[in-house]
Amino acid sequence: MSLFLLFILLLAVSFAVVFYMARPTKTERAVERHLESIKVSETNVEPEPKITILKEEGYSPNPLIGDFVRQLPGAKETLVLVREAGRSWPVSAVFAVVVASILLVAALTSLFLPGILALVSALLAGCIPYVYLVIQRERRFRECDRLLPEAVDLMARALRAGHALPAVLQMVGEEVSEPLGLEFRKLHEQQQVGLPLREAVMNMVEHIPSDATRFLATAILLQKETGGNLATILDKTAMVARERERLRGQVRVYTAQGRATAWILCAIPFLMVAVLSVISWKTERYLFTDPSGRVAVYIGVVLMVCGVLLIRRIVNVKV
Repeated sequence: MSLFLLFILLLAVSFAVVFYMARPTKTERAVERHLESIKVSETNVEPEPKITILKEEGYSPNPLIGDFVRQLPGAKETLVLVREAGRSWPVSAVFAVVVASILLVAALTSLFLPGILALVSALLAGCIPYVYLVIQRERRFRECDRLLPEAVDLMARALRAGHALPAVLQMVGEEVSEPLGLEFRKLHEQQQVGLPLREAVMNMVEHIPSDATRFLATAILLQKETGGNLATILDKTAMVARERERLRGQVRVYTAQGRATAWILCAIPFLMVAVLSVISWKTERYLFTDPSGRVAVYIGVVLMVCGVLLIRRIVNVKV
C-alpha cells in the first residue's frame, strides 16, 4: 500500500514539474494572442475577444490549467480566501500543495499507523494550507480594524481642509500603514480609471469584509446618496470603530484563560503520546495495533474535537 502511495506521489510531482516547465511565458502568451487576432482579422470572423484590459482571475498563470481549475469544486471559495488573506497565490498552487501534502503524509503514516488513522492524518495535512490562509486572513482583518480609526480621522481632517474625496483617498493610501493603505490605494486607482464610487467601495468591502469597513462604506455611500457633511459622519464612524476595538480588546483579555485552557487541552494528549512513546514504545504501540486501543484513540479524538469546539464557542464573543 505504501509503495502504491509513493508511486502516486512521484507521479503527481512529475506532472507538476512538467506543467510548470511547459507553461508559456508572458511574452509567448502576448505573441500568441497577437497572432490569433491577426488571423481572425484576415478571415473576417468576429470571435470572442482575446485581449482584455480586465485583470485576470488568479486561478493559474497557465490559461489551460486555469480553465480546468475554475471548474473544480471549491475553486471560487479558495480564490476568495486567498484574496482576503492578502496573498497573490494562484488557486492551482494551493490545490497542488493540498494534494502533495495528502499524498506525502499518507505515504509516511501508512508505514506505522493503521489505515484509518493514516487517512485522517493525510486529510489533516491537506487542510494545513487552508488553516494558514484562515489565520492570515484573521490577522489581516484585525490589523485593518486597528488602523481604520486612524484612517477615518485622516479622511475627516483632509475633508475639512478642503480636499476632494479622490485626493483624500490617495492621501490615506499613502499615509496609512499596510495592509489598509493598499486597499485605499486600490480604491483610488479604481476611481481614477472611471469605476463608480459605489462599485469601488463595495470592492474594498469584499476584500476586507469586516464590520468596521462596512461602517465606513455605509457612511461614504450614504453621504453620496443623501448629502450632508461627510467629515462629521466620518468622525462618528471613527468613534464607533475605536470603541469597538477597545471593547474587543477587553473581551480578549477576559477570555484569555479560556483560550489558554483550549490550547493546553489540545496539546496535552499529543505530548503524553510522544513522551510515552519515547519511554516505552512497546506499551504505547498497543493503542494503534490492538482493536480496543484503536477504538479508544478514535473516541478520544472525537471527544477532544468536541471539547475544542465547545470552548471556542464559549470564548468567541462577537463584538
